[in-house]
Amino acid sequence: MLKGKKILLGISGSIAAYKSAILVRLLIKAGAEVKVILTPSATQFVAPLTLSTLSKNDTYSELSTDHTWSNHVMLGRWADVMLIAPLSCNTLSKMASGACDNLLMAVYLSSVCKVVVAPAMDEDMWQHPSTQKNINTIISYGNEVIPVESGELASGLIGHGRMAEPENIVRWLNQYFESNNDLLDKKIMITAGPTYEKIDPVRFIGNYSSGKMGIALANECKRRGANVVLICGPITQQIPVGIEVIQVESADEMYEACHRIFPLTDIAVFSAAVADFKVKQASKEKIKKTESESFVLELERNKDILQSIGAIKKADQIVVGFALETNNEAEHAKEKLKKKNADLIVLNSLNDVGAGFGHDTNKITIFDKKGNVHAFDQKSKVEVAKDIVNTIINYTHV
Repeated sequence: MLKGKKILLGISGSIAAYKSAILVRLLIKAGAEVKVILTPSATQFVAPLTLSTLSKNDTYSELSTDHTWSNHVMLGRWADVMLIAPLSCNTLSKMASGACDNLLMAVYLSSVCKVVVAPAMDEDMWQHPSTQKNINTIISYGNEVIPVESGELASGLIGHGRMAEPENIVRWLNQYFESNNDLLDKKIMITAGPTYEKIDPVRFIGNYSSGKMGIALANECKRRGANVVLICGPITQQIPVGIEVIQVESADEMYEACHRIFPLTDIAVFSAAVADFKVKQASKEKIKKTESESFVLELERNKDILQSIGAIKKADQIVVGFALETNNEAEHAKEKLKKKNADLIVLNSLNDVGAGFGHDTNKITIFDKKGNVHAFDQKSKVEVAKDIVNTIINYTHV
């Protein structure tokens, strides 16, 4: 799967940089085209001449050399994948904060391809809360992390923090490219975020949904080759480039957009937190405070988007719903699966720490129409999105 692929290898200052020569050799042997960027400190661990010889390309380490400018923008656009291996704690911190003080960071920040990292550091450094926070931060940006391995470390200790072996990195890249087209040309509609139901021109009924889960799903589907339409309520999250976005505010607007897009859709995923009720008669003017100790709003039920879509879906269309529950979770999820005529229901519970609105993590269980139950551990929402998409694909292939 690596034949003809363009791999931009970034090497940061770590003793594990000695493995980069082996990694370049394996990538070239697999048929990939490789270009290498080193941080200034990485040149102390591995010689640029070695990497140039193995890659059959010039290596880069400075923004300019001999009055020649290294075009970091074009390097970032050249690659199919940018791989940073080893990823040091220092470079990880820069990736998380957006610092740009060397060529590698300039290329990273201007890259438009998938970025994959293979961390390398001592165990205590790897386990430090700031390191784990930075890892979660770069994952939230859409980057992929190849897990560290356990073994002997440069300090002489035994533990987690070793960079994945070059053979395992190549295996990971092969799997990445194999799965990269398993939704090729599929049309996928995803809803995300909250809806706002007006009370008056300055107030509304809403919820705490951030849209992070829906955006992670949209990004994962796009990565796998799908044509994605994201219908989202009011959110502040950055939406990845290349995804068609329909912005809505109210449940009625989301209902209309979903019914307009769904007939052209192969898979529809309803991860938005749609308000169940709206104000029956919203005020056209700001409601003034009165002397009364109470104030009554008359609400009416919103249209049920998932149920209405389930009622019209065809045999070749897949509908996926979400259920956020606080009690009798599995029972309510199964009931929703049947009542809404969905193919799969993704359950998350507010009783699980780190799950639900606003978090960067989630913990889910997926119920499908065939009676299968798929339970997953707590993960970042980027990883959860992969689990959901994998489950959908397996469901359609069984």
